Amino acid sequence: MSQTALAEKSGVSRRMLVAIEAGEKNVSLTTLDRVAEALDVAFSDLIQAPDVRDYSRINEVAWAGMIAGSKAVLLSRATATREVEQWEWCLQPGEIYPSQPDADGWSEQIYVFEGCLTLMLGDTPHEIAAGEFYMFASNQPHAYRNDGAVAARFVRNVVI
Repeated sequence: MSQTALAEKSGVSRRMLVAIEAGEKNVSLTTLDRVAEALDVAFSDLIQAPDVRDYSRINEVAWAGMIAGSKAVLLSRATATREVEQWEWCLQPGEIYPSQPDADGWSEQIYVFEGCLTLMLGDTPHEIAAGEFYMFASNQPHAYRNDGAVAARFVRNVVI
């Protein structure tokens, strides 16, 4: 598709498209979303490296602000058939929460923002430190455990 055709279809100026392609503009997330819709691709496809197609670990900067350190990072994506639940969790040291397997097609996205969380998938532990994330199919036995000395605080999205 030509830049002119994409500009017409997306409503984004050709000048902006040229600047984006050249890496000269810090584009808004809304503009990227309009371009993705016009190209009939997922938003994440525009920002993820073309040779990496693991949507459970996108981890790409989608926006950077004018002030150093301001940014938006797309961590992962999942397809939802009905809804997404967002939870804030806090597990004190020594706490464990065992979970029953969810229905087929469900997944969970975990982002730890304080402490360290041990995610058990069956008998396999996965350590998720502050600033890290993990996505998994939740139709298997799983548990959340805090083996550390400080509270583990994390956001859990359940994708249904």
